[in-house]
Amino acid sequence: MRTSTAVLCGATVVLAGTLTAAPANATVSHPAHSAVTSQVSWKKCATEDYPTLQCASVKVPLDYAKPQGKKITLALSRVPHTSSTYQGPLLVNPGGPGGSGLTLAGFVASSLPKKVAAQYDVIGFDPRGVGKSRPALDCKPGQFDPVRPDSVPSTPAIEKANLARAKNFAAACGKKYADVLPYINTVSAVKDMDSIRKALGAKKINYFGYSYGTYLGAVYAKLYPERVRRLVLDSIVDPTGVWYEDNIQQDYAFDKRHKALMAWIAKYNATYKLGTDPKKIEAKWYALRAALAKKPAGGKVGASELEDTFIPGGYNNAYWPFLAQAFAAYVNDKNAEPLVKAYENFAAVDASGDNGYSVYTSVQCRDASWPRDWKQWQKDNWAVYEKAPFMAWNNAWYNAPCAFWPTKSLKPVNVSNSKLPPVLLFQATKDAATPYQGGVTMHRLLKGSSLVVEQGGGNHGISLSGNACLDKYLAAYLTNGKVPHGSGVADAVCQKLPDPKPQSAAAKAMTSQQPALTTAGRTLSSLLGFGR
Repeated sequence: MRTSTAVLCGATVVLAGTLTAAPANATVSHPAHSAVTSQVSWKKCATEDYPTLQCASVKVPLDYAKPQGKKITLALSRVPHTSSTYQGPLLVNPGGPGGSGLTLAGFVASSLPKKVAAQYDVIGFDPRGVGKSRPALDCKPGQFDPVRPDSVPSTPAIEKANLARAKNFAAACGKKYADVLPYINTVSAVKDMDSIRKALGAKKINYFGYSYGTYLGAVYAKLYPERVRRLVLDSIVDPTGVWYEDNIQQDYAFDKRHKALMAWIAKYNATYKLGTDPKKIEAKWYALRAALAKKPAGGKVGASELEDTFIPGGYNNAYWPFLAQAFAAYVNDKNAEPLVKAYENFAAVDASGDNGYSVYTSVQCRDASWPRDWKQWQKDNWAVYEKAPFMAWNNAWYNAPCAFWPTKSLKPVNVSNSKLPPVLLFQATKDAATPYQGGVTMHRLLKGSSLVVEQGGGNHGISLSGNACLDKYLAAYLTNGKVPHGSGVADAVCQKLPDPKPQSAAAKAMTSQQPALTTAGRTLSSLLGFGR
């Protein structure tokens, strides 16, 4: 999990079993939903990009079965409504699990049409264990420090080294957070969302989730259907594959997106000089991988780190020009600097990433059962690798702590639902992180939902990313609750945005802390992070 978030200040707030709220531009106490009275006090935490952002925090039970027991703290953010027409709170979540939602509130509020955003309090939150919420998990700092063992376990020694890393991480989480881990899961996070609803004094919530946030929203809707006013799910998790099977399906989809990158590079041989045959270009990439396995670039980018660097290209094609430039510089000129910069900008894991990964594993390993016999992982992942090698073993080791996780597994939630108002779904047909079938499945399970498809699109997180066709459906729904209705699998179809073109500024951008992520799509991608 690699997530970019701004550092936001939080205001301390009170809560026992339940919460109350403060409306825009005021701090007001409301009767609590239990014997305890409390309030949310919003304070300014503006950033240069989001000058109206406010922050607060609330305390909720660690264990909802013991509402008067130990409390944890959730960090919140808000862009308050400004219109006399008020449609209530719009909770937003970037996915992960493990992604911080504080900055996402500012992004969503500023990206929606002004007349639409003005009607909502856009509420971001760091789910339990994440970011500015407390406690914030960090099981084993530096878990992804370079250079890691080669992800492909081609020898017993390599497999042993990777297994040791996975086992040690799981053990570290169990030792450090034994009293917390049983309560880091999707259902507990959903109950936190309902506590936030109470804190805001709202009878119902509006919700807008990306990626894993789609499963989070669907589970909330299952547990609290009467409290859902509007529900937007973008880039949709297949709720029937949580989580082992979903990760297997990702591997096939990411391999296809990697091949799409190779084909894109072939179109621009005049720029990258890597040839015009995508298969031969892909062979050069795997040759590069083999070379880095023996001698890491800059002492940082080995085979596993190369995969890490190119995986973002599977999430969003805005990264392609930068990745192609780094690839070409190394192959053609033996210049490792752009590749090292690309790794540092796109893939290196900082303290925020350590936190995100700790929550990612804690949620996924607790949410559902995973094979505990490593032989099953070997069988399944070698089978994937034969057909889709790009991310197969990288993804396997990313999730491997679940084979040794110290808490017992829960059962996934059956999210099928016929008790909801119209729900709006967005899905790209070539999305790698949440493959297309997930959107189709969710559409079938949520009776009366409407599916808007981006035909040919391969990016992850597609609304508020520059596609006006998609955004008009989102704006209409948030304005009046109306959704499109069609006769086929999709209720509406939008064409994908054009692929990027090579950028002459790419090399220059590589020297900055972050490449030129200036378009809406690239900005959103940086907020969603890269949870596998």
